[in-house]
Amino acid sequence: MEIVKNIVLALHIIGVASLLGGILVQISAIKLGKARIIPAILHGAWVMLATGIVLVGLQYPLGHEVDNVKITIKLVILIAILIIALINRKRETVARWVVPTLGVLTVANIVIATVWRPYN
Repeated sequence: MEIVKNIVLALHIIGVASLLGGILVQISAIKLGKARIIPAILHGAWVMLATGIVLVGLQYPLGHEVDNVKITIKLVILIAILIIALINRKRETVARWVVPTLGVLTVANIVIATVWRPYN
């Protein structure tokens, strides 16, 4: 079961890389006013959502406790990312705030995942 968790975790990290990479690719386009939501952004967010749900579900059979507050905050941030990306995905160019907001939310999610530790 631990091997499955590690494979899903690797896929989750690939989703983060896709999302953040897609955002970073659009930075130069923001300056030109031509930024858009590229497939890497949406695919990365969907992969993060699916693998995140599986990762939380795998914690119970492995006997690990889940920090529900942390998971809820991360889920809300990811849902916000998905909503912003889905609303803007078909636009030829997006408003100047869209891509930086997605970047800040993504980095916030990464920081929460890595820095937030349970109180014991």
